[in-house]
Amino acid sequence: MKRTIFPILFVLAAACVPVFYGKEEPPVPQLDAPAETRSRFAALDDVRLLANGLLQLGQSLREFVQKTKGQINDILQKLNIFDQSFYQLSVLASEIKEDEEELKKTTVVLKASNEEIKYLSVEISSKMNRILQEKIQLQGKVEGLEKKLNSLSQGLMTSEQVAEITSLKEVIRSQEHSITELLKAVSAQNDQIDHQRTKIKILEEKFTAKTATQDTIDRMPEIFNSEAPTLTPYLTSSSTNTTATMNLPSDCSKLFNRGERVSGVYAIRPNGSEPFMAFCNMHKDHGATVIQRRKDGTVNFDQTWDKYENGFGDFQGEFWLGLRKIHSLATQGNSVLHIQLEDWKQARHFNKYRFYLDGPESNYTIHLTHLSGDLADPMSNHTGMMFSTKDRDNDNHQDSSCAHNYAGGWWFNACGDTNLNGRYLRMRPKGRRRGIQWKPGRKSSYSLRLTEISVHHVAIPSLSSSTSASSEAGVIH
Repeated sequence: MKRTIFPILFVLAAACVPVFYGKEEPPVPQLDAPAETRSRFAALDDVRLLANGLLQLGQSLREFVQKTKGQINDILQKLNIFDQSFYQLSVLASEIKEDEEELKKTTVVLKASNEEIKYLSVEISSKMNRILQEKIQLQGKVEGLEKKLNSLSQGLMTSEQVAEITSLKEVIRSQEHSITELLKAVSAQNDQIDHQRTKIKILEEKFTAKTATQDTIDRMPEIFNSEAPTLTPYLTSSSTNTTATMNLPSDCSKLFNRGERVSGVYAIRPNGSEPFMAFCNMHKDHGATVIQRRKDGTVNFDQTWDKYENGFGDFQGEFWLGLRKIHSLATQGNSVLHIQLEDWKQARHFNKYRFYLDGPESNYTIHLTHLSGDLADPMSNHTGMMFSTKDRDNDNHQDSSCAHNYAGGWWFNACGDTNLNGRYLRMRPKGRRRGIQWKPGRKSSYSLRLTEISVHHVAIPSLSSSTSASSEAGVIH
């Protein structure tokens, strides 16, 4: 394609020749002056006129050359595009030819396969025809053999033998019928046996459950009469640093303010008292010192005054912190008592009180002011009451001991059912409900699975009663 460029250039050059020669040159002035007076130099005006004409001619030539160059570049670009397109078309044509060759080969193979298939189908059809013919011949032979056998059997067997064979056939048929009936009866018996086995299994499970219930009921007196374990004490040694002991937090609220966020057992020293171990429940906005927890009935809360004064149980399970320790927490001022409850349907309830507890000289009299909660005030009848146990009766019931009758130490007034330290029924004997039986009012009654009582200190002198229930309830551990 590049060879075709040169003829085109010659044509363009030839076309440009008339342009160069088409313009008439300015006539040279012929002076008629005498030879003796003619100057050897042209006039200045003629020179200027000639110069202007030459400049215009040069400018025209330059413009023509630039225009021609642009046209030649356009032609070259179009030729390049044409060359590329031609090359791509040639590549596609070669690919099409290759595909055509492959299609031809495939067509040849398919034709051969088609011929083979036709040949096989012909053979199969011929074989099928031969098989059908052979089948017809065999059927005819079988029919002939059956006729011959019937004729031979009639000639060999007597009428008595035929009758005997017929009677034997009837006997066999009757036996088959009897066997079928027996199989049906056996199947029905198996179904009944399976049904009886299912009933027996259900009865065994009920018996096992009743036995376990009875064992638990029989063991309840042992559980209720057992002595609760002592809480983990605060251990001191000769290497204990006095400064470290003095720097112990006064309660779990102070521990929370120091940056602790993990619930667990910590050493505290409230109001300058002797240090002791306590379980701290870390909430989102404060730390609370847990003074009581019930969750499975593994600890007997029907204990003596000494046990309730010093504490008992297991910090990882059920426990009572102890009246002495609770009093040391309450004397710091601005204390809030938080009661959290959960029933067997996992419904949670709470109540909060402004809280203060007198010392041992007043038998740990409790003072409560209701702040918030989602239950009727269950402790309104207990504020101002002294603590009572089965061996120290401080209630207002003159005829009997509430702690002895209802089991467990509490701030009893005239008994009643509001006792979170009462018996924990782990099973349901004779239709009684399980857990802690608690009746905060005249109409409502609860069977509680979990209880937790905690104390935390607040910096402000008063609390708003509009605290949200979601943040109040917290999580019972």
